[in-house]
Amino acid sequence: MMAAIVWDDAFANMAHVGNSHALPDFWAKRAAGYRAALDPALLELDIAYGSGARHKLDIIRPDGPAQGLAVFVHGGYWMRLDKSHWSDLAEGARALGWAVCIPSYTLTPHARIHQITAEIGAAITTAAARVGGPVCLAGHSAGGHLVTRMLCDDSPLSDAVRARIVHTLSISGLHDLRPLIHTQMNETLQLDAPEAALESAVLHAPFGSSPLTCWVGGSERPEFIRQSQLMAIMWAGLDAQTHCHIDGVHNHFTILGALKQADSPLTAAFTGDFKGTSR
Repeated sequence: MMAAIVWDDAFANMAHVGNSHALPDFWAKRAAGYRAALDPALLELDIAYGSGARHKLDIIRPDGPAQGLAVFVHGGYWMRLDKSHWSDLAEGARALGWAVCIPSYTLTPHARIHQITAEIGAAITTAAARVGGPVCLAGHSAGGHLVTRMLCDDSPLSDAVRARIVHTLSISGLHDLRPLIHTQMNETLQLDAPEAALESAVLHAPFGSSPLTCWVGGSERPEFIRQSQLMAIMWAGLDAQTHCHIDGVHNHFTILGALKQADSPLTAAFTGDFKGTSR
């Protein structure tokens, strides 16, 4: 019982950020306002990448020709939120000339996490067929897990799509899922030991040489800092190009705001231009 209590607190982001219960509604309204202010010709909404109700993605185009595809995968512990909460986070990369894709995916318990990994592979494949050029991936929290899984030795992506990935950014990502078995949220996640190991990127070898940056706030829960550092260290030991960046005093939620700024280091990392220190 003590172990369960400790691990629940280790992953309890909202419990350690004041007024965080209001954030989902705030994000949704802010994102809706952003979409409403954009030229409708730049928005491609609800593109199907599969047959499921949540197998939909949005693409937000730049003002001119796209220089490539930047994919942002949302978090929410694989059990909440959707693409409509995050449209405004496309602005930094969009202003730099990238077409930004934001997919939804089936939430637990209606899908197992390994099935969600496959869904994100399908979403990226669909978006990559619509936007040419290099591909950059980013994901936050559970989304960080999902994009990092695209680089693993069992990636659901084809060799052709994977070869286009020039950088992956895991923001406050989860890369070792085994501790989640000991949390109350596992009643929804339904992780068992084999799936937790399968879905832990730290237990996989990287496929290819595409760089990975793990980015985490300095005021996040210590477990998230540990997971980012662990991911960078493990894959560096397997000859991958990795960076781990601890970003000031940001918490699990404030860390995302810089994606709206074209000149921020976080947006540079999203679009593959961040020059961090290898770890």
